[in-house]
Amino acid sequence: MKIMAVDLGKARTGLAVCDEREILASPAGVVAEYNREKLAQRIAQEAAAHKVELLVLGLPRNMDGSEGESAQSARQFGAMLEKCSGLPVDFCDERGTTVTAHVYLNDTDTRGKRRKAVVDTVAATVILENYLASRRNRRAREQGDGA
Repeated sequence: MKIMAVDLGKARTGLAVCDEREILASPAGVVAEYNREKLAQRIAQEAAAHKVELLVLGLPRNMDGSEGESAQSARQFGAMLEKCSGLPVDFCDERGTTVTAHVYLNDTDTRGKRRKAVVDTVAATVILENYLASRRNRRAREQGDGA
């Protein structure tokens, strides 16, 4: 199934998509939009263009795992996105994804304006990689229980 991950931001929102076999997560760009309704429409358009069947929205939990204002805002946006796109929306804990994205960008010596332009889509890619790994783990457990 093709899946698109969304790293929701105040000014820039990163996108990433995976292949139909759910093996490779790839950056899919950044949407610069402050207005949440317009943002949901733009993401829905991108999802349609990539022919995705599921959207995964990063859920910004607190470091103790609890959900604060940002997480509630993400859940509200997820409901709006689901309605706008007609696609199911799932959530994935995004703690540490931006830090991981910065590490990747340091490793590739990506600096300055280029770094600012791609950090959000790299963070979305990390969210998608984490989500795909959790799906694989869940499937493996289910197959193990049935054996």
